[in-house]
Amino acid sequence: MSIPDRLRQFDAYPKTLEDFRVKTYGGAVVTIISSIIMILLFLSEVNDYLTPSMKEELFVDTSRGSKLKINLDIVISSIACDMLSIDAMDTTGETHLEIQHNIFKRRLDLDGKPIEDPKKTGIADPKKTTEKPAENATAKCGDCYGAASEELGIKCCNTCEEVKEAYRKRKWAVHDTSRFAQCKNDKSREMTFKEGCQIYGFMEVNRVGGSFHIAPGDSITIDHLHVHDVQPYSSSQFNLTHRIRHLSFGTNIPGKTNPIDNTTVIASEGATMFHHYIKIVPTTFMRLDGSILHTNQFSLTKHSRSIKQYSGESGMPGLFFSYELSPLMVKYTQTVKSLGHLMTNTCAIIGGTFTVASIIDAFLYHSVRAIQKKMELGKLS
Repeated sequence: MSIPDRLRQFDAYPKTLEDFRVKTYGGAVVTIISSIIMILLFLSEVNDYLTPSMKEELFVDTSRGSKLKINLDIVISSIACDMLSIDAMDTTGETHLEIQHNIFKRRLDLDGKPIEDPKKTGIADPKKTTEKPAENATAKCGDCYGAASEELGIKCCNTCEEVKEAYRKRKWAVHDTSRFAQCKNDKSREMTFKEGCQIYGFMEVNRVGGSFHIAPGDSITIDHLHVHDVQPYSSSQFNLTHRIRHLSFGTNIPGKTNPIDNTTVIASEGATMFHHYIKIVPTTFMRLDGSILHTNQFSLTKHSRSIKQYSGESGMPGLFFSYELSPLMVKYTQTVKSLGHLMTNTCAIIGGTFTVASIIDAFLYHSVRAIQKKMELGKLS
């Protein structure tokens, strides 16, 4: 026996002559359907091969020394910007009062439409005051009503804001601004409840647990106690109906969802405290090109309560956000499947589809033949 004849003995796919093959209508239908299924499965497999997948890992967060970036965009619908301040503090004891260096305030009307362009003021200028010619400033020195102090750099108070700032530096409460001559023509007081305010931007704080809040009144620290002076108003006059358009921690990544974005809260009464308790999970994304993005995910629970001063409850109206950092970090790594994985799955799709199709075709063929034989026997009998 020659070598080619010996090789033919290993043929696992013996062929039959064309004359002995039977082609049926049912077989054609099965072939068309199975071909369509194979094409769809192959396209799905190619799409899966081209789409990067995310590998998730969990480990202890060992990052140190970095800052935590807080991004926010909050609209308070019925309190003017001049009356609102944002403060932050952390567990290390560091406190930031009336943060404005990376925070913008945009005045809104009661319908939520902008009145003017947003303004940003430097840290050294907590409140914007009206500038006056130098000759008037030297010629006139307004009364500070007992708050003047050379040690604190308080000499003259020519505007209402300067009087209140002098009292803040003295850590004195302002009970009634109507007795200050500088505040009698203060137009901002008239607009306190006739405007809204959009507060947006970001602030960077220590990467430890802490809190920040947006509340009406001037921030004062007296005997290590943080309070807000809302004089000449009462807390019940401040309605904290608000809309949180955006709140996130760290770098904003396209496609990342935040649990509190675009939520509106209606305050049914004044003097309401809105508490938000946030658990932050540090998160790292590693892209296919090797670049690394550091951001944070967070979960949030909310609680609100009304301050009943006559019942002895403590607190002040405002939006309060308390956050804690998880000791664990989540790492997401983008990965792609290998070409061998694609080829293996493609072969499995083709082989599996052909096998199932041949079983179905054989079943249909033999079933039809059996029915035809029974019908022929019935006619003969």
